[in-house]
Amino acid sequence: MNPTIDLMNARSSTRAYDPTPLSDEEKQAILHTAMRAPTAGNLMLYSIIEIEDQALKDRLAVTCDHQPFIARAPWVLVFVADHQKWIDLFAVSGVDQLPGVRHRGAPGPGDLMDACCDALIAAQNAVIAAESLGIGSCYIGDILEQAEEHAELLGLPNHTLPIAMLCFGRPAKPRRPTPHYEKHVVHKDRYRRLSPEELREVSDELAQLHAPRGFRAGIENIGQDVYARKYTADFAHEMNRSVARWLERWQTPDG
Repeated sequence: MNPTIDLMNARSSTRAYDPTPLSDEEKQAILHTAMRAPTAGNLMLYSIIEIEDQALKDRLAVTCDHQPFIARAPWVLVFVADHQKWIDLFAVSGVDQLPGVRHRGAPGPGDLMDACCDALIAAQNAVIAAESLGIGSCYIGDILEQAEEHAELLGLPNHTLPIAMLCFGRPAKPRRPTPHYEKHVVHKDRYRRLSPEELREVSDELAQLHAPRGFRAGIENIGQDVYARKYTADFAHEMNRSVARWLERWQTPDG
């Protein structure tokens, strides 16, 4: 339809990288575009951590579900939902002296949702900017796991949360776009739960799309496959444990 849509339709995650480093100009262009993303109230409730230390990349490749390609990525960014910088600014701004204002302590869940949205929109801007330069990318959601270690590794204070990590690099081999299932995603005016008949249709079509050669022993359909492989997997339990810890930290008042 147009070059931008063609670019987005052709993108797929990149996990094998040409070792050629990104130039400073390319990095700055990607970062600038990320920071041009829409943001709630223009507060930019996020920070971006560039991971340059190879030892740190090596460790993140282990803590983020043992994915060695992370350590080989030429450029790694962590997008952090960040209210700490505003809490710190409030502290030096004399906000406690404001008359007629309902005072608050630590940020709450709504603040976290705003910050996560800001950070993820910025991250996706970075992804598209990189793609336009011939640089591939891969989201790493596992940065949300291992909350205690990742907070320590990245020096994250209470009112922050690493919502996504991105690996960047020029693709080492041709890529094919991953097919996405688009039926029943768009609703008109109100959310509509699918009927049993529609759900069975979805199950059959997803199986053809994602498991054309069939399932492993003991698995009969896509629902069972996703339930056993993802929903009840060890990493899902760890993700939920860590997110609860991140939320606890987020809402802990500064001492």
